[in-house]
Amino acid sequence: MNTITSLKTMKAVRMRDYGEPDVLQFEDARRPEPGVGEILVRVHAAGVNPLDWKVREGRLRGVRTYSLPLVPGWEFSGIVEGLGPGATRFQPGDEVFGRPDPSRDGAYAEFLVMKESEAAFKPRFLDDMHAAAVPLAGLTAWQALFDVGGLAAGQTVLIHGATGGVGGFALQLAKWKGAHVIGTASERNQGYLRLLGADETIDYQFSRFDDQVLNADMVLDTVGGETERRSWRVLKKGGILVSTVGEPSQDEAKEHGVRAAAVHVQSNAAQLADIAELIDLGKLHVVLDAILPLSQARRAQEISKAGHTRGKIVLRIG
Repeated sequence: MNTITSLKTMKAVRMRDYGEPDVLQFEDARRPEPGVGEILVRVHAAGVNPLDWKVREGRLRGVRTYSLPLVPGWEFSGIVEGLGPGATRFQPGDEVFGRPDPSRDGAYAEFLVMKESEAAFKPRFLDDMHAAAVPLAGLTAWQALFDVGGLAAGQTVLIHGATGGVGGFALQLAKWKGAHVIGTASERNQGYLRLLGADETIDYQFSRFDDQVLNADMVLDTVGGETERRSWRVLKKGGILVSTVGEPSQDEAKEHGVRAAAVHVQSNAAQLADIAELIDLGKLHVVLDAILPLSQARRAQEISKAGHTRGKIVLRIG
């Protein structure tokens, strides 16, 4: 048996309580074993997302049930190390990436167990650091634009927070779909948005987007708060605001004659495969803001919570 797979323990970042970043402990943990229909993955890299620190702070306890201690991190890239009974989609040695069930232990660890239906083959032309940045953010962008928002070629979409993980993927996916894309970002990121393919960019620090955008078919809001409240009037009648940060106001949507919805991302291996194909075709690019070792998970979550990242934050494992 391979020496690695024979080990009974692993390094992991776990939280035993909710709270500030110091509840995250880098420690030894028991290596998980795959059950029926599951795969054991040796994790090479884990993406860091707002979901991670929201779980850590206890913000989602009313939405999902968590069992502590908990390993955070719900997107990864790695290699299949073992198969549970009935698992047939992959073989040991396959390179995979995915978005595991966020109510279970995640990817801030050397090993991860997940349903085989939650994983897909890693993009051929990406290394693990970049591949780990894709699944959660990429699926959120895909499902927000197409499944929830129904974005079609020729339509106009305004994307708030277009330099972040979800925003950056959404901008590129909307352009691939044939939409006219407007992105908001700070002054230093205006050129970056144009490199990603934005047709128009708005510096939210010096300009009011609601004075510049009119009759948009869709607003993708990754910011919330005041940004959401000012977004209703930029939509055409019957347009839609899709939020990644909470349930938007149905009353305000009705008042403006538009629609509103939140995206609740779901694991989807078929969509992950489509995203991987776009990456391999060079139509979707992955941008990393920072790569940190697993032992610096606290710092990674602090950077994520502070916002203003350009692309994704990733933890290197192993």
